[in-house]
Amino acid sequence: MYGRIFRPFAVGGFTIIPEGEPLPEKCGIPLVMGKKGAFGSGEHETTASCLEELERLPGLEGMRCLDLGSGTGILAIAAVRLGARSVVAIDIDPAAGVSCAANVALNGMEGRVFPVCGELACVREGDFDLLLANIYADIHLALAPEMVARTRPGGFLLLSGIPVQDHYQVRNRFQRQGCDLLQCRFMEEFVTFLFRRG
Repeated sequence: MYGRIFRPFAVGGFTIIPEGEPLPEKCGIPLVMGKKGAFGSGEHETTASCLEELERLPGLEGMRCLDLGSGTGILAIAAVRLGARSVVAIDIDPAAGVSCAANVALNGMEGRVFPVCGELACVREGDFDLLLANIYADIHLALAPEMVARTRPGGFLLLSGIPVQDHYQVRNRFQRQGCDLLQCRFMEEFVTFLFRRG
C-alpha cells in the first residue's frame, strides 16, 4: 500500500528493514525496503512463503533468475542475497518498476538485479535457472507456456499468488507443460508451488 510505514520484522531467515532504519540487534539476512512503495514488502503470506521457499531451494548459488511481476523487487533482492548471480525483475506497472529500482539501489544490487517495465514478451532471452512469479492465478494460466519456455530444462519455477480454489487448475496447467511438482504449500488463502521443468 502506498504511504504505508512499517517496522523491521523477520520472515524465515530474512529481516525486512524499512529504508533509514538501523539494523536490528538480532538481524537475519537484511532486505531493505522503501517505506513508500508497490505491493510486496514481505507481510503478505504469498511473499513470505516465497522468501521461505527461496531459502530452501537447492543450488541457488550462481543461478540466473527471472522475477515476473516483481513489485518492489523483494524476491529478486532476496535471491541475490542468497547467492543468485543475477535477476531480471519485470513488472507491467511503472510504479512497481520505480519502486523496484529504488530498492535495488538501497540494497546495493545494481548490476545484479535488472528492473524492467513491461510484459514477459519484453524478455527475449530464455534458459533462466529459476523463474519467480507471485502473480494472479489467471496470469499464471495465460502465461504458463511462455514461463516454462524461459526456464531451462531442469530449472525451477517458484509460483505463488494462487488462491486455494484455483490451485488444481494452475497445477495441471504447468504439469501439462512438462513440469514436475516438487512442493505444494497451502496457506490460509493462497498456495505456493515449486516446480522443476522436465
